[in-house]
Amino acid sequence: MSKRDFYDVLGVSRTASADEIKKAYRKKAKELHPDRNADNPDAESQFKEANEAYEILKDADKKAAYDRFGHAAFEGGMGGGPRPGAGGMGGGADFQSAFSDVFDDLFGDFMGGQRGGGGGRRASRGSDLRYNLRISLEEAFSGLQKTINVPTAVACSTCNGTGAEGGAEPVSCPTCSGMGKVRAQQGFFTVERTCPTCSGMGQIIKNPCRSCGGAGRVEKDRALSVNIPAGVETGTRIRLAGEGEAGLRGGPPGDLYIFIEVTRHELFERDGTNLYCKVPMSMAKAALGGSIEVPTIDGGRGRVQIPAGSQSGRQMRLRGKGMPALRGGGSGDMFIELAVETPVNLTSRQKELLQEFDELSEDNNPAMKNFFSSVKSFWDSMKG
Repeated sequence: MSKRDFYDVLGVSRTASADEIKKAYRKKAKELHPDRNADNPDAESQFKEANEAYEILKDADKKAAYDRFGHAAFEGGMGGGPRPGAGGMGGGADFQSAFSDVFDDLFGDFMGGQRGGGGGRRASRGSDLRYNLRISLEEAFSGLQKTINVPTAVACSTCNGTGAEGGAEPVSCPTCSGMGKVRAQQGFFTVERTCPTCSGMGQIIKNPCRSCGGAGRVEKDRALSVNIPAGVETGTRIRLAGEGEAGLRGGPPGDLYIFIEVTRHELFERDGTNLYCKVPMSMAKAALGGSIEVPTIDGGRGRVQIPAGSQSGRQMRLRGKGMPALRGGGSGDMFIELAVETPVNLTSRQKELLQEFDELSEDNNPAMKNFFSSVKSFWDSMKG
């Protein structure tokens, strides 16, 4: 059975460039791979045919010989290059090289490796850090500039973060040639593993820095000045780019995230931008009404008018006396809730006055009058 033209096998013209031939081969290999065509008995032979075609056309000398003599260039007597092995496949090493191209495309993402000639993890980014900062409600209201001490890994000053003694540059790993990964052939498949010599870095340090042991960073407390804007609340997160852990061997640093916690206040309760303050009030003041002064979060005082006959739980509002909005847009309000208190430890005179007040207050308490009237009617019904 005569062989098909190699250009026809890959679906390219004779003037196709090396890059076009490679792309065409990868496309064919994906389409014809036996693992993807279990129900097609011809897939394996077509896959081998595409590999044989690519093995010849990817090499400039073999391609030139094929263009001149055709298939005869690689059959006995011509001496134009290594003879393909049994079944039309190329030699073992050549086939592995050809197959590794499509293997990268088919399985590279699952292996998590880099394709082509790229290097390994020569420098890795530092980790992000979290710092919990506790502030008072007054500080959350006004905002503040605060200095914090953050224990973290910083670039080694002795080696300037390279990890090498005297600041020398690391050298390419001889085991993986700077790839950070090594490949091993296991039957039909190529397995890729992290290089055991450089631990995937792609580089090694011949003379590690004595200060950092070759890591390029050391543990140290850093003092940072942080601007806390007005209006923050518990759970607010502030990001400081590049202030996290230093990268390994000169890699970029991570970020620092500051999480705010606002402590509980003895007078004010917060709900978003609004504040709530419970104010105790005497029974007489609540009955007679008047004005009272209440504290505000800015350290000042606000005056509130209390209507006569106010009951416990009644709320009054001071507009604009709450917390500022974090991203602009004014301020919330402050709500004053009355807590009318019943007097205790009365003197004899106070008891007399309250007794007299109670006798004179029946007409002023319609709710009580209706209640006792209902009680009397209930008792009468029970007797009948």
